[in-house]
This record gives sequence, C-alpha cells and structure tokens, in this order.
Amino acid sequence: MVENWTFWAILSAVFAALTAIFGKVGVTGIGADFAVFIRTVVILAALALILTARQEWQGIGGISVKSWVFLILSGLATGISWVCYYRALQLGDASRVAPVDKLSVVLVAVFGVLFLGEKLSGTNWTGVALIGLGAILVAWR
Repeated sequence: MVENWTFWAILSAVFAALTAIFGKVGVTGIGADFAVFIRTVVILAALALILTARQEWQGIGGISVKSWVFLILSGLATGISWVCYYRALQLGDASRVAPVDKLSVVLVAVFGVLFLGEKLSGTNWTGVALIGLGAILVAWR
C-alpha cells in the first residue's frame, strides 16, 4: 500500500485539509507572513528529522543544473502560494478559502497538458471541469 501513489495522495489531501483548519486558527492574532515563517521553520525541522531517521541525506554535488533551477522555482512558487494562502485564511472562511486554493488542481491539469505533454481523456476533462465548478460553488456567497 505504501508503494501506491493513491495512498500518498489521499494522505496529502487529509493533511492539506488539516493545514487549512490548523492554519486558520494559528494565524489569528499574528501576521500572515510571520505565520508562514513559523510554518516553514517547522517543516524544515520535521524534514531534517525524517531525512536523518531514514538516512536519506544526499550530496548536493550530484544535482543537475536543471533540477536546481526547477526546485528553486518550485520553492519560490510554494512560498508565494503559502503567503497568499495564509492571507486568504486571515481574511476568509477556511471552508471557502481551501476550495478556491484547490483550483490549483484544475491549473495543474491544464499546465500538465500544455507544458508536460500529458494526455487527458474526455472523462478526465469532465472531472477537471467539475472540480473547478465545485470550487466556485463552495466559495460562492
């Protein structure tokens, strides 16, 4: 089961949901950017412990320039996303902010097709459209 991508994707969804709930409560009374900083420090510490426990530290010399560039871009995108997400949580209901944030699922499908050459069937596109429509309907006041 732990070698199955769906297992990890479901866990990701569960923890993403908890991220929204915990973040909404945690950002109360402090600046959103400082909340993201605290979250980031916790993530760094947790990952350092995981890497140490699993003995998975790697030398950075073997990482290609392409990997460096895209990992840096991914990190920047993640940081900007988190800053925007925590600002949104500070201003709105978690039950409305999280579904709009999940419009990223729709964008990943579109970007995957446009930039990575991935193929989606008509059924897949219907699902993508329903996800988008669902996010909009949940956020609608």
